Amino acid sequence: MSLCSILVHLTGSERSGARLRVAADLARRNAARLTGIFARVASQAEEMEPDWPPRGYVKAADASRAGFVAATQGLDAQWRDLNRGEEGDILPQMVDLTRHFDLVVIGQPRAGDPLTPPGMAEEIIIQSGRPALVIPYVGDFAQVGERPVFAWSDARSAARGFCDGMMLVAKGAEALVVGLSKPNDARAFANQKEALHLAVAHLAAHHVTAHAEQLSLGDIGLMDALLNRAADHGADLLAIGAFGGGGYPLFSRGAGSRYMLRHMTVPVLLSH
Repeated sequence: MSLCSILVHLTGSERSGARLRVAADLARRNAARLTGIFARVASQAEEMEPDWPPRGYVKAADASRAGFVAATQGLDAQWRDLNRGEEGDILPQMVDLTRHFDLVVIGQPRAGDPLTPPGMAEEIIIQSGRPALVIPYVGDFAQVGERPVFAWSDARSAARGFCDGMMLVAKGAEALVVGLSKPNDARAFANQKEALHLAVAHLAAHHVTAHAEQLSLGDIGLMDALLNRAADHGADLLAIGAFGGGGYPLFSRGAGSRYMLRHMTVPVLLSH
């Protein structure tokens, strides 16, 4: 599937700019339409003002719009203001909006973030039916997809993450497909070896050069193993299935995805 429409969440924070840079680069590479949604929780001081929208909100929205226009020169792009301040108003509307795009770009959840509704990333990933590219709250990521890592397991969500991740792969990318299995499980090891061979062939059919590695978990957790291997590969993207549970016996449903959301060190595409 081609990448034709992208939604990026903006709050006016510094990390909004990081998300916007990645989203704009993807839009340019794919000739895709980019929509920026300004949606942020109102501060206590703003809530106390008698009129809506309060002055602080308007000032932040104007700055966000100006930054969006500057970053999207030459693109088919639109900036929109959700014009809401309550968490209970922002969250359902954001989830509904994301359903109308090929990809949503959001920020990694961060404890104490006053601008983003708690749990928004998880709700979008689970409820939108769309893949979510989550940008870490630290680090500089101007683009993604030149050195992608695909996580593979024999699970529906892994297949979704694999195929959705192909939308983000840059031309001439060097990809890695990582399969993880429990130690001393010879049958599972043999079955996954064949699956990884097929995964590499699938990428080759899409003109993506890739190689595969099969790792035994041992004493290290699944998500830590993926992050370590992504670091070794110099990855700029990790594509995984999210909140599936199947194929990952060491994690209860959603535990690994929540761990990844807390500890990611590279942009992660999560597909549910």
